[in-house]
Amino acid sequence: MRPTEREYSFIGYLESLVTDRGAMADLRRGLGRPPGAAPKMDRHVLPRLPQPCGQSQEDAYYTVAALFALWHQGRDRAEGLDGDDGRNRTLGRSLRLLVNTETDPATRENLEKSIERRLNALLNSHRDDLPEHLRRIVSLLRAKGVPINWPQLLNDLQ
Repeated sequence: MRPTEREYSFIGYLESLVTDRGAMADLRRGLGRPPGAAPKMDRHVLPRLPQPCGQSQEDAYYTVAALFALWHQGRDRAEGLDGDDGRNRTLGRSLRLLVNTETDPATRENLEKSIERRLNALLNSHRDDLPEHLRRIVSLLRAKGVPINWPQLLNDLQ
């Protein structure tokens, strides 16, 4: 399913915060915490939630906001995906791109196995554990500068 205008709008708002280190720190405080457990996130997320909003939607918005802030930590501008390839990219495609950045065959094979384990753990996880598994995957992508289709991730999590 394709992201909606609301999801693109929310990510656009997050992109506008990338240079605001305080706001990004507020959002990162939500890593590993359920919605509402990091009150400083609320001013950035609550006004932008769809209405009516179910618990799974709220969880998705808070999770993506925290992961977005993690990926952009220390960056001076938002890193988005351009063109049709970027808009059609899933988290799986971003991980494939990560593997393809590795040129050493042995290292590439180890990375591929590691990512496969992480994906299996993600797919087999309980909904409550999803943010932690995603944090690990986003950290891997961040380390190599591989962009994430944030609107698609937000849509998928809902």
